[in-house]
This record gives sequence, structure tokens and C-alpha cells, in this order.
Amino acid sequence: MNSQHDPAPGPATPHGATDWITTPLTADLLRGALDVEHTDHGVLPHRLPARARAQYPDGQLATAEAQPSGVRLVFRTRATAVELDTLRTKMAYRGAPPRPDGLYDLLVDGRQAGQASVTGGNVLTVDMTTGSRETQPGPVGTVRFSGLPDRVKDVEIWLPYNEITQLVALRTDAPVDAVPDNGRAVWLHHGSSISHGSNAASPTTIWPALAASLGGVELTNLGFGGSALLDPFTARALRDTPADLISIKIGINVVNMDLMRLRAFTPAVHGFLDTIREGHPTTPLLVVSPILCPIHEDTPGPAAPDFSNLREGQLQFKATGDPAERAAGKLTLNVIRDELDRVVQQRAADDPNLHYLDGRDLYGEADFAELPLPDQLHPDAATHRRIGERFAALAFGADGPFATERG
Repeated sequence: MNSQHDPAPGPATPHGATDWITTPLTADLLRGALDVEHTDHGVLPHRLPARARAQYPDGQLATAEAQPSGVRLVFRTRATAVELDTLRTKMAYRGAPPRPDGLYDLLVDGRQAGQASVTGGNVLTVDMTTGSRETQPGPVGTVRFSGLPDRVKDVEIWLPYNEITQLVALRTDAPVDAVPDNGRAVWLHHGSSISHGSNAASPTTIWPALAASLGGVELTNLGFGGSALLDPFTARALRDTPADLISIKIGINVVNMDLMRLRAFTPAVHGFLDTIREGHPTTPLLVVSPILCPIHEDTPGPAAPDFSNLREGQLQFKATGDPAERAAGKLTLNVIRDELDRVVQQRAADDPNLHYLDGRDLYGEADFAELPLPDQLHPDAATHRRIGERFAALAFGADGPFATERG
């Protein structure tokens, strides 16, 4: 099976040999998005609804929620060739080497069948020293998959988790139909950049996607890089999104942004859970505390970038808080884990479907010794796989909180 990318949009073929069918990019072909915006170029999937996006115009959140982590096109077809025109917005950091292109993963009947990237597109350049952001426009590109089996099959194209992706046109050499509901449980997850994808190898190998595949569930991923901050509009999005299973992974962004003190954190957690329960009163709900992150275990934020090796592509982070400030209510990961555990135990007396998972059971001290965090904050591709496998075993396993709800 072949895959490739082409900077030129449109159904051009060398000798006009392919009779392309263009299928409208409608919401029934998309999974994992909460909203679809129609732009001048096409369709832009969002992972927060418009009402939430309007409540706080934060550049970091706006970028993160528009990067389609976990979003995929799903359709049924006999087609042996598929082309998807997209307009990407790729991230760049001033003074640092170019970031790798985002990848599209092709699945046929649930199995990996191809991988490609797209060229062209916009470039959003961020200056981490000043926070300024500048966008350079670019052209639409085309991702192409060929050599697919000539039979009726379910095709999934997982979009890059790290590139804002406007969908411009879908072409195939046979008709396309929407895939009916397969009856599998829907798992709704919220977390930070680690859940968003950080440095995973591809969109189907971010840890939530791996865990969903192993658990046999459909993923809706609300992992937002730098933006798991107990925002009420995110809680309302979770409340209003259909789901059979829900998990929230909270802590690292609250610490590394030095966002709040313990006095505000505890009521915010209760309020976040209260809001989710308004829409999902008895749904299994798993609260996951942070994985091990040594720079913030006992040192408060904020985190700050270390630019000393930036030109060599070795951006790292450091904690700049004072451990003594814990006495004044400053948050560290250990403080947050203890408090999340206490809150869940307190609430579970009246909410038997509420559960807690210590993030160090997914990635702890022994894992850090073997697979250290390259930039001191984010796991690499191998660690995403380990976290995904461990979460699947702990959450979807026979004794896990999600075991009885799987389809």
C-alpha cells in the first residue's frame, strides 16, 4: 500500500487515469471533534464548542483545541485510492530547528495501512522569549493513499495531532458512505499536552489512542497542550458530550503555569466534577493525577524554558518556584496528588462510579530512570506507548473502573 504527499491541490493525475469522486466533508464523516467550523478554505474541526472558545481568547488554548488530536475521518468504501486536500498550520519556534511534519495515519478495517504527511500550509511562529505569534500563509497540500484493497472496507484517516488542519476536499475512486455506529463504548478524555500527544510518533500512537485501541472503545480526546486548567467551559464541554466512560487527567498545567493556590484548587476540582456530573450522573468517571515529573514533584511553578541548547534542538524546561512556598499554599505535583486522592475518596462515598488513579502508576521513578523525559516535561514516543498500555490494563482490565462498560 503506497502513501505520499503532494504540495499541489486538486485531482490531477499524470494521464487523467483516475475517475475521482469528490465527497462533501460533512460532520457524519468525522469522529473525535465537538464542533465543525466552515472556513474560506473548507472545514476546520474543533475540540471545543464555539461557546467555550468565545469565553477566553487564549492563543495557547485556541491553537491546542484546533489541533485535531484524536480526530479522524471515517468512511466505508471500495476505493483503492484516496486523496485528501488540507490546509495545515504548522508550529515553529523562533531560533529553534524546524519541527517535524505532522503525520496522517491510515487505518483499513482497524489496522494500520499507511502513513503520510502533507506539504505547504501556514506556519505559526512563536517567540518563546516574548510570547509573540506570527502566521505566514502557505498553499493547500494533498495527502494521497493508493493500493488499498479492492473490497468494501472501513477507512480511517487520523489527522495530525500537532497541526491545525482545515479539510478542503476528499476524493476517492469509488463512492463513500458514512460508517454506522459500531456499538462500541465512547471514552471521553481530558488532559494536558501529554494527553494531547506531546512527542508521540503519530496520531494513533498518542497514549489515549493506544489505550482506546487496546480497550476496544471509541476515543474523544480533549487533551489540550498547556490548557488542562480546570476551566469551567471545558467542564461544560465534557458535561454536554455523549460518553460512556470519562477520565480527566489534572495537575501538571496547574503547577507549571503557577495558576492557583491550594485554596482555589480544591473548590475548582469539586466544581469541575460537579459540572461533569450534571450531564453524566452515573457514568464511570476516573480522576488521574500527574505522571512523574521530577522538576515539579516538590518544586512549585512556574516552569520556564531553558534556551541554552535551543539552536541544537534541545529545548528543556526547569521549575522556578521555591519549595518553601508550599507552606503558603503553592502547588506541586505531590500536593496535587494527595489532594485529588482525598477529594475522590470524599466524593466516592456518595458517588460509587467515581475513581482515582495515581499517575505514577502509568509512569513513575523506575520509568523515568529507563525512559527520561527529554525536555523534563513531555514523554517521548516509547513512553507514550508504555503509558497507553498501562492505562489500558489499569482502566479497561478486568478489575478496572471501565471494564464493565466496554462494548
